[in-house]
Amino acid sequence: MKKDISIPDGPTPEDDPGDSQAALLIANQQLALQNRERAHQAAALAMANKELAFQSREKGKRAAELAIANKALAFENKEKELRAAELIILNAELTFQNQEKEARTAELIQANKELAFQVKEKRKRAAELLSANKKLAVRNYENEQLAEALTKANIALVSQHKEKELRAAELLIINKELESFNFITSHDLQEPLRKIQAFSTRILTEEYEQLSTKGRYYFERSRSSAQHMQNLINDLSAYARTSVQDRKFEKTNLGKIVSDVMDSLKERLQQTHAVIEMGRLCDVNVIPMQFRQLLRNLISNSVKFSMPDIPPHITIDCVYVPAEKRDPADFPLAVDHHRISVADNGIGFHPDYSSRIFDIFQRLHPKDSYDGTGIGLTIVKKIVENHHGVVTAKGTEGGGSTFIICIPARQE
Repeated sequence: MKKDISIPDGPTPEDDPGDSQAALLIANQQLALQNRERAHQAAALAMANKELAFQSREKGKRAAELAIANKALAFENKEKELRAAELIILNAELTFQNQEKEARTAELIQANKELAFQVKEKRKRAAELLSANKKLAVRNYENEQLAEALTKANIALVSQHKEKELRAAELLIINKELESFNFITSHDLQEPLRKIQAFSTRILTEEYEQLSTKGRYYFERSRSSAQHMQNLINDLSAYARTSVQDRKFEKTNLGKIVSDVMDSLKERLQQTHAVIEMGRLCDVNVIPMQFRQLLRNLISNSVKFSMPDIPPHITIDCVYVPAEKRDPADFPLAVDHHRISVADNGIGFHPDYSSRIFDIFQRLHPKDSYDGTGIGLTIVKKIVENHHGVVTAKGTEGGGSTFIICIPARQE
């Protein structure tokens, strides 16, 4: 409550000057107090006005929300009316269905009797199924083992595909280089070698008798080296051709290819009394020219590395192997393929050399014991790779050797 304080306009004669000053000080303090109270009241009033404005805005929002809710409620009421009409129809249908159920009840009684009979039959079948399930469990285990093997094979296949993609780019470059190399070996290297051989022939026919024993020795060494170089150039040219020539696959009878090779090696086979035994020779999808070179190299190898005083005996066989019956050790790809084997009774080789035997210039025997360039089996491996296949070698020292070639039955 406000207090009214009257302040005299000036000092009265009765007032003491000191009392007047004290009264004035008190009046000022009371006035300051009143001002602070008024300021507090003004702030409270401002706050109340803000709250009133906020409440007004909230009421406006609620009014809008209520308007929307009323519309939704009106819509729901209409929907309820529609549902009510639908329920009337559904009740009529339900009444009809109840009548139908009564009719079906009699049918169910009869069906239950039949079901009881079927239950007895099912129990009989259950015993049979139990026995069948045991057999199925065994088959499932076998299938799991097969699936695991197939998974490993597929992983290997994915890895091989990645390797092939990497090699494809390299092969494009290598093929161009091999084309250039093949041209060089066919022309540039052959020409000076022909001259060396021509001059050697002239020396042999015209000057040989005049050479000293030491001169003849060096002359024979020169001729032997020239012939070795000729063989090396021929083998390198053959290897280059396996990489650059067109790869046109044709369905060809393997027996026909073997016969062609035997004709080309007729004199050598007769000299060594070699016997070639042809087993089951089926039709294969191959590049004929390359496969003739492959079999020629293998047969020549068998003749060259035959046992002393024992005629070479070479067995060639071919079988068709479905994908599901393949031996992953022979052929990792899960496709139908042909398995071709070339076995002989020659000197063989140590099993440790089974993989190294296909390396270029790899020789397992002294050069002075057996001639050759060490490229023949490298060409065999290259030709098999051109046919998307795998070649492996098995052998024992003094027990002969066997080369196994697996190529897909269908080529793309």
